[in-house]
Amino acid sequence: MKVENPIAERSFAFALQIVELYKLLSAEREYVLSKQLLRSGTSIGANVAEATAAISKRDFAAKMSIASKEARETKYWLMLLSQGRMTQVDMSAALNEVSQLINILTAIVKTAQANME
Repeated sequence: MKVENPIAERSFAFALQIVELYKLLSAEREYVLSKQLLRSGTSIGANVAEATAAISKRDFAAKMSIASKEARETKYWLMLLSQGRMTQVDMSAALNEVSQLINILTAIVKTAQANME
């Protein structure tokens, strides 16, 4: 029986979206910020995956907190690329999704921390 994990699935799908954005940005010869975006955008899901194998509630909260921070960093790079007019690539879908991921991850971290008290 498969147990669904919506945040793991969603952060993985977002990582795939970021990989595609990275390819588009590289095709436009934007290498510096796109590499930062690739690192932070794929790190969200990696930290969520690590959290699913946490050895304690504290470890779970810490990994999810890192995922949340990576999501915020990803949003920063997306906004910089978009508002800095460094590319013709539309960042709106990725910005929308990362904002939703931030909200979900923040709620998970708050709940996890409350359950530790």
